[in-house]
Amino acid sequence: MAPACSAVPHLGARRVRHPAEPGPPRARAAEAAEHVTRGEAVIASRDDTLAHTLAHIEQYAVEDATLTSARRTGQRAESSPISAAGGAALRFLAASIGARAVVEVGTGCGSSGIWLLRGMRAESVLTSVDIEPEYQELARAAYRDAGFPANRVRLILGRGLHVLPRLTDAAYDMVFVDAETAAYPAYLAEALRLLRTGGIVVFNNALEAATSSDGPLSAPEPGTAAVREAARLVRDDEELVPLLLPVGEGLLAAIREEAPRD
Repeated sequence: MAPACSAVPHLGARRVRHPAEPGPPRARAAEAAEHVTRGEAVIASRDDTLAHTLAHIEQYAVEDATLTSARRTGQRAESSPISAAGGAALRFLAASIGARAVVEVGTGCGSSGIWLLRGMRAESVLTSVDIEPEYQELARAAYRDAGFPANRVRLILGRGLHVLPRLTDAAYDMVFVDAETAAYPAYLAEALRLLRTGGIVVFNNALEAATSSDGPLSAPEPGTAAVREAARLVRDDEELVPLLLPVGEGLLAAIREEAPRD
């Protein structure tokens, strides 16, 4: 009688592993390392592409000598001037709605105001609010160098949340906020009161919330939490058309579709 077949494979035979079957620990570790390496390479490639794209966006909008001078003055004064791409977006938005009356919270040294004025209609007026009198004096000189007469800009010294309640309801085409981020939700409420139907509200530094990672035992900074809350309020408000623009430090924009409620 022939001996029964043994269940033990021949010592000299090579066992072929099914693709779905896990290999030995060392092989599995090598495969995992290779997978991670491939994944990191893909992510790095995407990051490089994104960085290149954002750099191209920033370089597309070209400043003239007046804007470059105003921005450099702002940098020296540490007023955090808006980038060329961010400024170009402000000009585009102001021009797209034919803005005649615009409120700016955060005058800085005038670069954002020049971008806004270049997008606004002739004979329009920019109302700009800041707590730093030195900034506003530098901004006044920048507007003059840009060729805008003094009656095109109304500079108000004071904190935005103290000044905006004194402005007329539903009388403005656009509100641009570049102030303390911790107060963004409060600024949103004031901006919506000031805007006419079809008006636009814009917040600078909107990507601050996206670049911060919260740990399991840590809470976001007040400014970061406030930016997130403002972004959520804009997105969830059915009377607004929201948009997040990845230019400069990020611009959060929204169009008011409905008239303000009484």
